[in-house]
This record gives sequence, C-alpha cells and structure tokens, in this order.
Amino acid sequence: PSSDKQKLLEEKNLMESANKCYEMMHEDFRKLELRNQIHQKTSKDLDKQQREYFLNQQIRTIQEELGGGTEGDVEDLIKKAREKKWSDEVEEHFQKEINRLQRQNPNSPDYNVQRNYLDFFTDLPWETYTKDVFDIAKAEKILDKAHFGLEDIKKRILEHMAVLKLKNNMKSPILLLVGPPGVGKTSLGKSVADALGRKYVRLSLGGLHDESEIRGHRKTYIGAMAGRILQSIKKSGTSNPVIVLDEMDKIGQGLHGDPSSALLEVLDPEQNKSFYDNFLEMGYDLSKVMFIATANSLSTIQTPLLDRTEIIQIAGYTLEEKIEIAKRHLIKKQQEENGLDAKSFKLGNAELKHIIEAHTSESGVRSLEKRIAGIARWVALQTALVKDYDPKISIEKVDEILGVPRPKSLSEITGVPGVVTGLAWTSVGGDILFIESILSNGKGSLSMTGNLGTVMKESATIALEYIKAKHDELGISQDDIEKKNIHVHVPEGATPKDGPSAGIAMLTSMVSSFKNKKVRPHLAMTGEITLRGKVLPVGGIKEKLLAATRAGIKEVILCEANRKDVEEIKKDYLKNLNVHYVNRMEEVIEIALEK
Repeated sequence: PSSDKQKLLEEKNLMESANKCYEMMHEDFRKLELRNQIHQKTSKDLDKQQREYFLNQQIRTIQEELGGGTEGDVEDLIKKAREKKWSDEVEEHFQKEINRLQRQNPNSPDYNVQRNYLDFFTDLPWETYTKDVFDIAKAEKILDKAHFGLEDIKKRILEHMAVLKLKNNMKSPILLLVGPPGVGKTSLGKSVADALGRKYVRLSLGGLHDESEIRGHRKTYIGAMAGRILQSIKKSGTSNPVIVLDEMDKIGQGLHGDPSSALLEVLDPEQNKSFYDNFLEMGYDLSKVMFIATANSLSTIQTPLLDRTEIIQIAGYTLEEKIEIAKRHLIKKQQEENGLDAKSFKLGNAELKHIIEAHTSESGVRSLEKRIAGIARWVALQTALVKDYDPKISIEKVDEILGVPRPKSLSEITGVPGVVTGLAWTSVGGDILFIESILSNGKGSLSMTGNLGTVMKESATIALEYIKAKHDELGISQDDIEKKNIHVHVPEGATPKDGPSAGIAMLTSMVSSFKNKKVRPHLAMTGEITLRGKVLPVGGIKEKLLAATRAGIKEVILCEANRKDVEEIKKDYLKNLNVHYVNRMEEVIEIALEK
C-alpha cells in the first residue's frame, strides 16, 4: 500500500528502512507464489477436462462411424415408438424415460439400465392384437383332429368363440384344466390357440417360489428384468395370445413372497386390465389374454385363485378312447419320430387293448405312448439290421418286446371273508384299494396298519362302534365282539392313505370278518359313514369309476347323493358297470355280502 511506502521513505534509520523493505518484498513474493500455484492448478484442471472432452468426442465419433452412437440409440428408440399404437399415458411415460436417457452419461451403468428398460418398453406389443378367427365349424374340426374326447373343454371354447363373434370386446375366460398326467391338458392349449388363430405361449409354474418371477424386479436392482407374464407377452408379439400356465398346483413359496398371491391380479378379470409389473413401472392390459391353467390336483391351489378360474375336470380316458387315440395319433407320431413309414408296423385293436390292460395302469396315455415307442424302436432295430419281421405285431410279440405283463388286477382273485375292494382318488387319477380285516382272540380291541391317516383311522373306529351298537341287527354275537380283537390293514403300506371315502368299505370288511361271509366278487364301493349308519357322498366319482372299469369291476356301491355325479358321466364310460345307490349301511351289507 502507498502508506507503507511513505513510511519507508520517512524512516531516518537506514537499518530499519532496510528491514521494512525486506519484509515488504517478502510479502510480495509470497503473494506472487500463491498466484502462480493457483494458475498452475487451474490450468491443470482445464487441461484434464479438455482431455476428457477430447477423448469422449473421439469415442463418440468412433461409435458413430461404427453405427453405435448414443444419438443413434435414442433415434432408434424414437423411431420404434412412432410405429406404436399406444395411449397418451404410455406416450407421456415413454417421453419422460427417453429424456432421462438423453441426460445420462453413456459411460455410466445407469445408462445401460435405462437403455435396456426402454428396449423392453418399445418391444412390448402395446395395443397390438391378433385378429380372432370366428369360423366355429373350422375351429371344431381343429379341436377334434388334435384331441379325441374332452367334450366339455371343446364345448366351452366354442361357446367363447360364439360370444366373441357377437360381442367383440368380451373379456377372455380363465380356464383351469384339472386332471391326471397324460390326458392332454397342456397340448390342448396349443389346439385352442390354433382354433382361435392366436399366438401360443406356454409358461411353466412348477417349482416357482419367487413373487418377482411374476411381477418382475424393480429396475434399480442389478440384472433386473420383467416378470414372466410380460416376457411371454413380448415373446408372442401380441397382446391377446393364449398363455398356458402349466402345473399351477406345483407353485412353491419361498422367502421372496408367494407367486400364487401375485397371480391373483393376473387372473382376475376385474383387475388384469392394468396389471402392474415392477420393472415396467406402469399398468399393462391383460384383459384380452386367454389364460389356460393346468393342474393335477386342486388341493394345493389357493381358494381365492380357484375362485377366479373356471374349473373343468378331465377325468381320463376309457379303454375304447385310448385305443382310438393310439390309432389316430400315437402310432403315427412314433413312426415319424423313429424314422419309420406307415407300413412299418401295425397294431390292431386286440393288441392295443392288451398293451393298455397288461402293460399300463394310468388315466392318461403317456405310458401307452412309451410302450408304442418301445415297439417302434424294436422295428427300427430290425430294419437297421435288415432282419425279416412280421409288420402285424401280435400279442405274443408285444410281450416279447415289452417284457412280462403286469399281474392281473387283484379284484379278479376269488374273495375271502374280510377283504373288500374300495375306490380311491389321487392326483394321478382313480385307483382301487383293498381293505383287509382279520379276527383274533383278545378283548375286543381295534388295531390298524397300512400307513393310514387320521381320518381313515377315525373311519375304522366309527365302523367298529357302529357294529357294537347294531350287532343284533347285523347278526353278530356280543361274545364275538367282546372276545375278538380285530385288525384292519390296507395293503401297499409304503403309500400314505387318508380320507373318509373308505368308510363303508371298512365297515363291510369288519362285518364280513365277524360273520365269516365273503364279499361278492367284482364289487367295489366308496362312501363316508356316520355313527348312525348313514352313507355320505364323496368326490372324484368319475375317476373312481374309470379305475373300477380298468380293474375289471362289474358292480359299484355309491351314496344316493352321488347319483348326479354319475349322470354327468357319458354312458359309454359305464356300459359294463352296474351302480347301486344306497343311503344306509344296512343296504350296503345286504348288497355286498354273499348270501
């Protein structure tokens, strides 16, 4: 400052003047040094920024030369967006997300996440629908050609097509096909898609245990992606495909939510018009999608989920239907798959009947197809070795190729007192089971074996208490009841068994043992009992009657209340079966025991 300089000039002492001059110069040098440091640092930062800018410009130029520039990315997305028919809401959301992409650094991880999101967003078939085919006669031919039988489901599909023809904006039905393996539930979905002229997508739900598999992950997560429903929609390229939700009864539940609960929104016609996927971050219209779910059993499916579907039971096939399916489809399929022509081998009705009865035991036709495939491979081997063989495969040759036939059904064995044939239902179809009882000296106790569940054990207890109360009417002495122990056994002890439907069979078995009278041969029964001797209805009647027919049963005892279930079954299924309807146990005993 000027004042310091003035003081320096006024100083009379030369030494003091020199010191002040030194201090002032030192201060000026420090300021100059600091100014130089700031200048150097600023220049260095500017050089770094200019270098980064220059390098980014070079990268951008190289990408543009290779056709992969970020501007090209944005332009491609905008071009795809222009081709879409979407609502104002979707358009607004897209513009917002594309603006966000343009603001981001192309080298940041968020840029790739946003780019992947917009790629998926524009790949979805917004407002794109396949035109339905309304030729009902042609659709009926397609369904009949692809599947033999299954009249209920075919009728329901044709009804839907008829209504859709009259009312174009109708919501698609959500069907649940329930039945044993191998009856054509999954393949029926493809035939329905062909009949309607729609795209077909199959989505397996077996073993699914994460809710995000249905709803998708939020895009902030690493590796985030949309749920399987929207991925299936994208794959089909249309917003009204036929989606088969396979094995719905085998959905699991893990630490990351319950997929069954997530499906509630998907399968609710009132909610799925705006299905929210976490990855998409907005609603998507699923109301035009036709969902066909399949399951082997309803017991593991949530009640709210069942409430949202139209359940169609597929019980299985009769012997005649299996023969027809083999002739129409299975033999031709295996000939093609094994490189054989139509004349390579022939299986007549008698041979097919023998394969079905002696080498398979199922409601569907999957095992039958495996046996026919075994014969086709044998023929292929003979052809490859240039060996002579008779193209008309005989029953003897069938056994030679497929091995020893399984034993005849136990129902054909001559009965002994205490042995009764019952009818059971499982997730793989109907089956027969045997109730055995035997008396021994003791104090009137009851014991049970055969891996029985609580309900079955209670049925045995009810049966014995009923016998004790009604022993005079049943012709059983009080002395036998008090001095004889009774043991009830259900064979195949490794298989867990439960349910109330063996009640009348258990009671009949005990009465048969106490009276030492055989049960009539070729007779089976199913029904629940009460302490008052009343017979109650049970479920799975169609599956049980088909199992009875396969096992060679001629007569079946059912509750009177199950008559309506029998009347819903086609007469062809029951042509060799005589059904007795009862209300009380006295009627069961009268019919079952030999005179």
